[in-house]
Amino acid sequence: MITLHDVFQRGNDGVKAAVMAFGARHPISLAGPDSEPDWKKAEKHFTYLIEMIMGSAVLPSPDSEDGPVRRAENAAVGFLLAVNAHPNYRCPICVKMGGI
Repeated sequence: MITLHDVFQRGNDGVKAAVMAFGARHPISLAGPDSEPDWKKAEKHFTYLIEMIMGSAVLPSPDSEDGPVRRAENAAVGFLLAVNAHPNYRCPICVKMGGI
């Protein structure tokens, strides 16, 4: 499964900005948005996001084994890009878990 680091390394400037913004939604301390990102937590939440998307996807034919995973990864990156335009969005995994 793709990681935030992979997405950042392979992405254009817009994708890189979206990854950084997603990381910023997961500060190490609750001191505020200027805190360093908790990249382990952000990575875990990105993985959960991909898994949630995969869980809601309709499975295609059995001959494309990595199709659902790749589509879910692409959808998760698309999510990062879409919400990056909204400066005050909250991570959906944090919201689901009752966090910040």
